[in-house]
Amino acid sequence: MHLTVRKIRYIHHFCLQKGTERNVKGIFFFLFCGIWAWLSYSICLSLSLPFFHIQRGGSAFATLAQSDEEEAEKTKPKEKSKDGAKQAAQSEETTKKAKGKKNQPAKNMFAALEAEETDEEEDDGEEDFTEENEKSKQDSQPPSEEEEEKKEDDPYAHLSKKEKKKLKKQLEYERQVATLKAANAAENDFSVSQAEMTSRQAMLENASDIKLEKFSISAHGKELFVNADLYIVAGRRYGLVGPNGKGKTTLLKHIANRALSIPPNIDVLLCEQEVIADETPAVQAVLKADTKRLKLLEEEKQLQAQLEKGNDAAAERLEKVYEELRATGAAAAEAKARRILAGLGFNPEMQNRQTKKFSGGWRMRVSLARALFMEPTLLMLDEPTNHLDLNAVIWLNNYLQTWKKTLLIVSHDQGFLDDVCTDIIHLDMQKLFYYRGNYMTFKKMYQQKQKELLKQYEKQEKKLKDLKAGGKSTKQAEKQTKEALTRKQQKCRKKNPDEESNEAPELLKRPKEYTVKFTFPDPPPLAPPILGLHAVDFSYEGQKPLFKNLDFGIDMESRICIVGPNGVGKSTLLLLLTGKLTPTRGEMRKNHRLKVGFFNQQYADQLNMQETATEYLQRNFNLPYQDARKCLGRFGLESHAHTIQICKLSGGQKARVVFAELACREPDVLILDEPTNNLDIESIDALGDAINDYKGAVIIVSHDARLITETNCHLWVVEDQTVNQIDGDFEDYKREVLEALGEVLVNRPRE
Repeated sequence: MHLTVRKIRYIHHFCLQKGTERNVKGIFFFLFCGIWAWLSYSICLSLSLPFFHIQRGGSAFATLAQSDEEEAEKTKPKEKSKDGAKQAAQSEETTKKAKGKKNQPAKNMFAALEAEETDEEEDDGEEDFTEENEKSKQDSQPPSEEEEEKKEDDPYAHLSKKEKKKLKKQLEYERQVATLKAANAAENDFSVSQAEMTSRQAMLENASDIKLEKFSISAHGKELFVNADLYIVAGRRYGLVGPNGKGKTTLLKHIANRALSIPPNIDVLLCEQEVIADETPAVQAVLKADTKRLKLLEEEKQLQAQLEKGNDAAAERLEKVYEELRATGAAAAEAKARRILAGLGFNPEMQNRQTKKFSGGWRMRVSLARALFMEPTLLMLDEPTNHLDLNAVIWLNNYLQTWKKTLLIVSHDQGFLDDVCTDIIHLDMQKLFYYRGNYMTFKKMYQQKQKELLKQYEKQEKKLKDLKAGGKSTKQAEKQTKEALTRKQQKCRKKNPDEESNEAPELLKRPKEYTVKFTFPDPPPLAPPILGLHAVDFSYEGQKPLFKNLDFGIDMESRICIVGPNGVGKSTLLLLLTGKLTPTRGEMRKNHRLKVGFFNQQYADQLNMQETATEYLQRNFNLPYQDARKCLGRFGLESHAHTIQICKLSGGQKARVVFAELACREPDVLILDEPTNNLDIESIDALGDAINDYKGAVIIVSHDARLITETNCHLWVVEDQTVNQIDGDFEDYKREVLEALGEVLVNRPRE
């Protein structure tokens, strides 16, 4: 009879474990169990043997477990009988919970079991029950020495599988939070980190490319990337482009902080902060970025000191240190650092100047020099030309064309992207699209793609219109069109089984074209000369003279670009022409009817930050409300930004307000000081078109090579305390700048 009871107990355990997982098979097990129990019960009655007693409203299996424990008490020692009593009590508690949930007494053991089966929440209780039985079996046998050692070594041995899983998730979450906090709290020059190796990342240890699929990023509740894919091949130079505010900088920061799964052997560097202002000379600040070199040099000194004391054992290690220093090019490190600083506009005196004596813009250049000096596996630059003058942009453009490692750049300078990049990544519709070639190639391919999408959209709309004309409702027509797209998708999947797409097809939307158009009203004709400086000297108080005996003049047809390195007086020349600065000697002459429109790169000084853009134009030009909004709209300022305080607008939006103001002034001459800062590529193109259509005079100071060449500006260089026109075009000027730095112009064919 003991054998029969054990078999029933086995079937009970099997049903509990398997019944909830396989509902259909569970029903057959219950029937089989019932027949067996009925036969066993009949035999017990005929032989007058005790079987079990069903308590009112209780579970038969709980009672059976209790009777088993009573049997165990007779055969086991007294200490173990206490554990069995505890387990029986726990099993009874589980049955009482089942009773409370069902609010009905179980009529027999199978009815009680079925009640537990149908309730989804009983899965955990059943697992606990089986675990307790297993533990009771283990308790009945003395544990081996190996098991005791394992339990002592494993601090989580007492936890169940579910508790271990929860604890693992909690620890992983805390680790990620700590990593992000550490990245945000870091005040170094670069957002650089090396992720810890995990079992999942171990497979990527030797990966040289980055391949991230189906990642999503949101900021402040706004989705920036949804199921996007990031593919970066080692040794390629990528340009990341897209409208402002769509997440380009956010993506760079997530890569730098390793919030995305970057292979651990790829060292990543994002240059985003200016160098710390202290007493360190600029060249030493660059050299200190190579910490490996510094450690080797320090070890070399220590080993040499040991040799001088007679410790010959240090000789072997010293030889290895010398080999490592030769392999890293330590001897040429300072020459390399000075070359980079010179290219970015630092003369020999500035290279040895303490960083605390530089402005923020120059400290940003030191930070860029450190990034170029370190040569990481993946270098990321976010608008690197913003803090540079034209000469420094020309050098950086030429230098990066020979960059051997992987590069990812965000820039609004189309000429820079054309020369440097081998691939373009386009951020559009919260996804990343890849194009082989430079920006010009991408632009042609993207325009062709938009034309094809428009054709497909028009074809779809025609089909929907025909279905509606045939009596279908809008919903029915859309449903039928989606079904056709699904069939087409399945057909394509059969042809290309490697391509997997689980996304349901959606109806095409009309392709949105991001277009910006700038316009400046044409002025009336004026007799030359309209504006000039005659025999002008100028110097700031306590400083060397910037100009001596300067003669410079323009007429209505002038198209002039002022070039030269930082600090020679380009912006000062523009302020003298506008009358905002008074010459030390000589005079500024202009036509009495001349109206000057001046765009200052420090345009925040001329805007009232507490007003809205609409109020600003209404107050200055007495415009009706709708006319003010139309003027802002012409320069690409979004409608919702018209009624927001100017202090809350982005840099690009503020720049558009200033351009709208210039148009309202109806100037005869435009004087523009770095007008492309904070403008995207489309807006710079629109500015170039507006300048070409404008009938007045134009004077520009800009580091954007494409704006200079597209507007056919004549180059005037500020040097030797005067201004001279350059013989030749922009390519001649580039060659002259690079030759002065001892560099060779790279004529890489554009892809």
